[in-house]
This record gives sequence, C-alpha cells and structure tokens, in this order.
Amino acid sequence: MTKVLVLYYSSYGHIESMAAAVAEGVRNNGAKAVIKRVPELVPETVTLKAGYKLAQDVPVAKVEELAEYDAIVLGTPTRFGNMAAQMKNFLDQAGGLWARDALVGKVGSVFTSTGSQHGGQESTILSTHIVLLHLGMVVVGLPYAFKGQLRMDEITGGSPYGATTLADDGQGGDRRPSLNEFEAARYQGGHVARVARALALAKPMAMM
Repeated sequence: MTKVLVLYYSSYGHIESMAAAVAEGVRNNGAKAVIKRVPELVPETVTLKAGYKLAQDVPVAKVEELAEYDAIVLGTPTRFGNMAAQMKNFLDQAGGLWARDALVGKVGSVFTSTGSQHGGQESTILSTHIVLLHLGMVVVGLPYAFKGQLRMDEITGGSPYGATTLADDGQGGDRRPSLNEFEAARYQGGHVARVARALALAKPMAMM
C-alpha cells in the first residue's frame, strides 16, 4: 500500500487541522496516511505566553524515517513569506538522505496558512518546493481540477501550488479553516496519493 507522511508544524492549530484533512484525502484514495509533526524550537516559557497550542496528539517525526514513505506532504505556516523555522530546521537535517538519494523520485507537496489573504501563501509554498526539488522529489500541487480555488463568493485560501487557509478574521481575531479550505486539503491529499501510487506502479517498468 502507498504510504504518505503528512508532516507539519502548527503554532495555533490551523495547520494541524488542515493536516488532518490532507490525511483524510489520502485515506479516501486507498493509501495509508501517517500524521506527524516536527519538534518545537521555541522555549516553553515563550510558547505558553504566546498561547501556542502545545497539546497536539501526534508523534514527533525523526528525519531518518522520511525515506520510509512514498510521498511526503509538508504543512507549515508562513513566516515572512517563507516556511516556519521549525520546519526549516527539520529539513536542514536531511543532508544524509540527500547524500544517498533516499528521497529521489518520491512525491512532495506543501500546504500553508497565513494571517491574511496576501500574507505570503504562494511564496511560502514555492520556496518550500525548492527544498523538495533539491532532495530529488516530484513536486505535486493542487490542480485546478479542484474548482473550489476558483470561488469568488467568499474569502478563501487555495492556489495551484497547494491548499492554504487564513488564520486571522481581519479584525485581529482567530479564524478557523473554512469548509472550502478543508475540501482543498482533502483534494490535495487524494491527488498526492494517486500520483504516488501511479509512480510506484511505473517504477518496475522504468527499470527494465
């Protein structure tokens, strides 16, 4: 069975909930989904003061295990138009995997969240794609076959690069992912599962 790792970092739970939707899409398309998170780097005293959601009931991943999966979907909030430091620190430790081509040919995909509509969603995903390409992965986004990203009747995240959500309600309050954003995440998870399965089936033929 195709195995997909949904690997995320989430400060306030937005990416955490999107990760669950991605995993649901993976499972709905006949693949095994595993959800894990990267380690927190911020001192606990700071996270408590900032109100981080520390109770996240998924295990912390180890870099070495990335090679065990057919596909990896990364979820990270944006930090000034780039991935969060926690995710970057984790990926920076993948030099050993890179050196032995352990992730070459595997599917990689990204989803994100920002505080506003134009807070760096696309740049965060695209800059994360650079890391996936250096690792030799096959980058998969959110195709326009998901028509929800064409909606104009509501404020919504989503781009051809990956599913996204908005974390701020525009008045300084908390906004949770919308139904459309969850559906985008599920679609992306399913798309990743289908592509990973197709690549796995094609591999024996390519080696002949």
